Amino acid sequence: EQHPQTQVITQDTSTYYLEVVSRSLYSLGKITLTRKHNRTESLPICHRANITSNEARVPHRPPLVLLFYSSSFSLANYPATCLSVLENRMDGHLGSCWQIILSLVVLLSSLIITGLARNDALSPSSSSSYNYVSAVGDPGMRSPNVRVALEAWNFCNEVGFEAPQMGSPRMADCADLSCQNTSGMVSSLLLLLMIMNLLYVFVEKEDIIYSPCLGFGVDSLGADLFDNRSRCEVHHKVTDFDNNLAAGDANDPDIFAVRKELYLASLCEVNEPPKPWHFWMIMLKNGNFDKNTTLCPENGKKVSKIVTDRNFPCFGHGCMNQPLVYHNYSRLVSSGEGNAYLTGGFFGTYDLHADLSKGVDNNSYFSVFWKKNLSSESWIFSHKLTTSSKYPWLMLYLRADATEGFNGGYHYNGRGIMRKLPESPNFKVKLTLNITRGGGSNSQFYLLDMGSCWKNNGDPCDGDVLTDVTRYSEMIINPETTSWCRADNLVSCPPYHVSPTGEIIHRNETSRFPYSAYHLYCSPGNAQYLEKPYDICDPYSNPQAQELVQLLPHPEWAVHGYPGRKGEGWVGDARTWELDVGALSSRLYFYQDPGTKPARRVWTSLNVGTEIYVSREGETAEWTVSDFDLLVPEDDIDGNHSSY
Repeated sequence: EQHPQTQVITQDTSTYYLEVVSRSLYSLGKITLTRKHNRTESLPICHRANITSNEARVPHRPPLVLLFYSSSFSLANYPATCLSVLENRMDGHLGSCWQIILSLVVLLSSLIITGLARNDALSPSSSSSYNYVSAVGDPGMRSPNVRVALEAWNFCNEVGFEAPQMGSPRMADCADLSCQNTSGMVSSLLLLLMIMNLLYVFVEKEDIIYSPCLGFGVDSLGADLFDNRSRCEVHHKVTDFDNNLAAGDANDPDIFAVRKELYLASLCEVNEPPKPWHFWMIMLKNGNFDKNTTLCPENGKKVSKIVTDRNFPCFGHGCMNQPLVYHNYSRLVSSGEGNAYLTGGFFGTYDLHADLSKGVDNNSYFSVFWKKNLSSESWIFSHKLTTSSKYPWLMLYLRADATEGFNGGYHYNGRGIMRKLPESPNFKVKLTLNITRGGGSNSQFYLLDMGSCWKNNGDPCDGDVLTDVTRYSEMIINPETTSWCRADNLVSCPPYHVSPTGEIIHRNETSRFPYSAYHLYCSPGNAQYLEKPYDICDPYSNPQAQELVQLLPHPEWAVHGYPGRKGEGWVGDARTWELDVGALSSRLYFYQDPGTKPARRVWTSLNVGTEIYVSREGETAEWTVSDFDLLVPEDDIDGNHSSY
């Protein structure tokens, strides 16, 4: 946020010069006041102050109120702002009315300017034709409260069997940070200081009055974090009892997981207009598939035996197990700079006999931890994923899902954080992504993965797994990922490409089709009018048929803010992205039956993370996600979207 500049007020009288020792001053810092008569005094500074000019000139005669700004100034947020009252000797003259008014004007102007700065920082983004607003419950991940859930899936997005002693693979960490501050005391103190300042106009002496530093928090156990004048506590919405709920022998584990997600969401719900929201979702998935079982349907159809020539990893009976998941509940910590925030996380392994207290060794491993970026106030989600010889195909994503309806890849009513669903072509996504380890050559790292569902005739999905189709589009930014779509392999290309100007270029136009813009395309297994040549998407890894469009960095996508060449945004190139996802997604080919009304492309899931695809040896990926936001047109309020 922009801090208002300190005003420079000059008169013909003698002047104080306020020399800033440092642009960023903390609680033990000093500001030096130097008068022209070589007299020096020190003024304690209560909190961080960002001064935008090297000196602030304060007139000698009028009493002034000088404010040192922080981005969160208000009387209720003390001590984020410190008030220092400078009163100067009147040389025997009484103060006039304009001097008193000037003192008040400076204070009120400071409050107004600071308020405008905050309003400007929170104002919606805009384009030439739309004003955009956030569609997620936690815009930019800046809430001080924690709303995070975890879900784990087997190969076909079901549970199958629960891991021993782990309960159903749905967990949540929902915690509110409650701080009792001293705003009432501070407001009274500030008013008193103003009155004293005005009264001192009539006193022939020279003084500096300043407000003392007031601490603002202790942890929930009563241990002092700053001082004993106020307290901060953590209020957890979800307990161990809730997270450990299991289907047991009496319930279907697939159905129980759905009900448990709804139950946890009810505990975490934040009831804010235009509709309630619940949590960011961490998704884990095990890519092992045992073809000797019938746990997974084929394009939505239950089968008595799996017959396929496709190869899938599996070490034998039990390879499709759910993981061991451990939970560090959110706890209160201090930054050491007068700030309190929450931190916590989930971690675990798919190797059921692993003892993580002795280290990861050669086992699989995953973790997601969160903490605050004290500069941007965004959550930082730190991810780590490690494959092993027994579990070579693992997935880990951070998801923004719809608050109700069919989330991408699922055939049940789920919960999430998107209160308005984005529809092509008008929506954008902002995020900061920092990849520190890529996960090897087979790591299909998704800068963004979009998921939705509509039938081949264009109708929205209704839960009928025989006719519903999951639609995915993914931007893979691992520079080692090659293009399977080539002029000599048209089966892995979409039938046509749409240029930024709307021109349709067919895949057999070898001199014009941008083959290197695509990793692969595959068709839904229940489509009846496919254009040859075609390849059917894996019929087992979703509870219904699926269609997949995987993209690679290319100038064709760069016009929408996506990477234009390989290596952009990869390891060592952390970036904040603003992606015109709506415009790009409106250009993509998705199958539809001839002569039917075009489907509305309404997206119910947006994911960031990696799919380490059948690694030859143990590989590790590490990355952080922060500042995530979804922006939709301000007037785009359509409750019907929730049914998608």
